[in-house]
Amino acid sequence: VQLVESGGGSVQAGQSLRLSCTATFIERETDNLAWFRQAPGKEREGIACVSDKNDYDNYSGSVRGRFTITRDNAKNAVYLEMNNLKSEDSAMYYCAADPGGGICSLYAKWYSYWGQGTQVTVS
Repeated sequence: VQLVESGGGSVQAGQSLRLSCTATFIERETDNLAWFRQAPGKEREGIACVSDKNDYDNYSGSVRGRFTITRDNAKNAVYLEMNNLKSEDSAMYYCAADPGGGICSLYAKWYSYWGQGTQVTVS
């Protein structure tokens, strides 16, 4: 199983970015999917998740209203649309998969598969 993120980069405050994550070698449509981020010197933070059936999502308070998570099971992909970016959004962003399904969680302990991350820098 491999999760590969893309779409990170350097932007100015107020701009937008769209992160993508694709899963290879196995069908992931039965997994909950999530985005986490980690800034230097800080703990990994769960910021958005979507359930396996695409009928439930959740966001951390720090991104709610600005970020949107979506998934495309036909493409084995999950996306994170990030709008009105702020300097405090600068971090390494990771996608993750939880084979358990059901209501998704923002806690890292539930996620078994992780990507290598993509860097987002907001100045």
